[in-house]
Amino acid sequence: MSERDSYQHGVPCWVETLQPEPEAAARFYGGLFGWEFTGPADMPGDPPGRYYVARLRGGDVAGIASQPAEYASPAATWVTHVSVDSADEAAARARDAGGELVAGPVDALPAGRLAVLRDPAGAVFCVWEPEVRHGAQRVNEPSAWAMSALNTRDPERAKDFYGALFGWETDTFQMGDSEITMWRVPGYVGGEPSQPVSREVVGVMVPIAADDMAPHWSVNFWIDDTDAAADTATRLGGNVVVPPHDLSGFREATLADPEGAAFSVSEPRPAG
Repeated sequence: MSERDSYQHGVPCWVETLQPEPEAAARFYGGLFGWEFTGPADMPGDPPGRYYVARLRGGDVAGIASQPAEYASPAATWVTHVSVDSADEAAARARDAGGELVAGPVDALPAGRLAVLRDPAGAVFCVWEPEVRHGAQRVNEPSAWAMSALNTRDPERAKDFYGALFGWETDTFQMGDSEITMWRVPGYVGGEPSQPVSREVVGVMVPIAADDMAPHWSVNFWIDDTDAAADTATRLGGNVVVPPHDLSGFREATLADPEGAAFSVSEPRPAG
């Protein structure tokens, strides 16, 4: 497990789910992960939105926010934030690299400043320029965020875009029939000492296989018991999108909350 108090430029730092009813989402995720919440804080808009910070063992782990107009479809989703030195400069670099500015840059004081961006293939993400809130304070432990993954149909264009924007480099390997690409920030030391991949790794890129799936960033949480989490999600009104299965040292499942926001959970398991 890791406790973090800061993130360097180009490192994913925060995840949040955008919801039509944040209070209902808080009940779901609180029941599933055991999260407690602070808030709500007011968000700008007409009508104003609401923002809750999820906490685990006294540390911030994720956010639950009202759905802004820019995210009218899908109705609910998970969004990944990447830490940057300047949200304004990152937005300009994204446009120069072929991306699109969806919203901002805008102050979210005293926490920081952000911009919502869309990569050339259509995947939406945020850049975060921190002030008092740097990002997730607990990661890589049960019920905490572990990794975000870009799901795309154009890996080569994604390499060019995110390389120009954040300086990301890639390592690629085969996992079964799929080619998996790891994003890494040269010189960064993150993750866990015992992990099987470089500690420079900050994310994953996977090819989209389904014709009806749009490019997007997905999020993964560690969990104590994947099968129990699938049962709990169903009991709380969510759905099991991909049932629990074993994969390369993990037992994984893809779940969805009652509003349809999908996320995955992984239970580390010893080899063999």
